[in-house]
Order: sequence, then structure tokens, then C-alpha cells
Amino acid sequence: MNYQNIAASTFNDDTVIQIKQSNIAFGTTSKNNGTLPNPAELFLGSFASCILKNVERFSELMKFTYTEATTEVNAVRLENPPRMDNIEYKVVIHSSDGNLNTTLLKKNIEKHGTIYNTVKAVCTITGTISIVDV
Repeated sequence: MNYQNIAASTFNDDTVIQIKQSNIAFGTTSKNNGTLPNPAELFLGSFASCILKNVERFSELMKFTYTEATTEVNAVRLENPPRMDNIEYKVVIHSSDGNLNTTLLKKNIEKHGTIYNTVKAVCTITGTISIVDV
């Protein structure tokens, strides 16, 4: 599989990544720090998206249903060299399905997530999955 995106920056203004038919604005200047995600936040958003994509994927393979899944991702950034050092995620799945095995789901997310495994090669990752009964 191959992936591609195009990013463009205008001097002292917003920056946009074009991925397929989506345009995602992000901040590269101080004037938009409070309104647009910065590159580190986009990176963590990609990590969260990978987890949620796999929740959806494995709901079909593991035959469980859910109404909603959310992911909270927190990271520690080191300064020298600048990098993410520790990422912690929390997945909350709203479901009343007795077939939902969170231990197996977590194992599958950590084994089959493309972004997850790319990050795991250079960073410590810890996470939890919990269920909210609906």
C-alpha cells in the first residue's frame, strides 16, 4: 500500500494538507495557535484515528456491536532532540454487547495498527480500553 498527501503553506498564514478529497488546516504560525491543531497534535490525531479505525475493523471480525467509541491521547514531548517520548491512550466503547472482549481487542489494535506500530518502534505507548454499558 502507498499513501500520499500534499501540504501547502502560505507565508505567515494557515497551512493545509490535502488528503484525498479532504483539506485539513493546521497551524504553523503563532497567530493560529489557539484555533488550529499544530503538527504534533495532528500526529496524535493520526494515532487516535488508527485506534478508532481498528475498533471498527475488529468489531466486524470479533462480532461485537457498539454505539460510540472515543479515544483520548496524551503525550510527553521531550526537547532535545524534540520528540514524543511517551504516549498514553484511553479508549471508551459504549456497548452492551457481551461479545466485546477488551483484552483481545487491545491486543489486536496493538498488533495490527499501522500508525500504532510505527510509533511503537520509537516511543513508549501505554493504553486502556473500557466499556460504558448502554
